[in-house]
Amino acid sequence: MMNKIKTLVVAFLLIGFTSVAQTSNQPIKIGYTNVEYILLQLPESRQIESELKTHSTQLENQLKAKYSEYETKLAALEKGGPTMDKVVRDDKERELMNMQNSIQEFQRNAQASLQQKEKSLVDPVITKIDQAIKDVAKENGYTWVISNQALLSGPEDGDISPLVLRKLGVDPSKATAEQPAPAATNPNTTTPAKAPVKTTPAKKK
Repeated sequence: MMNKIKTLVVAFLLIGFTSVAQTSNQPIKIGYTNVEYILLQLPESRQIESELKTHSTQLENQLKAKYSEYETKLAALEKGGPTMDKVVRDDKERELMNMQNSIQEFQRNAQASLQQKEKSLVDPVITKIDQAIKDVAKENGYTWVISNQALLSGPEDGDISPLVLRKLGVDPSKATAEQPAPAATNPNTTTPAKAPVKTTPAKKK
């Protein structure tokens, strides 16, 4: 999730800077903040992590069930294949191949689903932070607000993060730099390490 946040933050800042600068005729007053830090202080951040974890776990369980079914049928074919009629054996091999293709397609769809879930959860919060920063800038006469990640030096009173947190209903004195739990795992990388491989049983003598 953090990579998604950083990407969205960059896009937001490029828009936000222009908006603040173009709507102000006051003497230049520059403030700075860290959008990622602010997001981590919001209750929504924990909720996002929880929902992503739940969604990812559901996808992983579905994928594991599909893989387990595949392995069971593969083992049965390997064991009974040599005594099966060729037509029956060929049919079961085709079934396994279709199951393998289905598993691979599910992995791709699961990854896309998780990415879409991330976006649907993060976008509204970024928009909320965007508006809070613009409101704070307007109320306090800031013509520019920049990211402190690009700031080499600046006055301590130029940090508007506490003001933005108050605007969002968070007590700055209780804010921490603690990172949230790791983002929801990608179903495409947490499934069994080996991809299904179709084996052809020895031909019936």
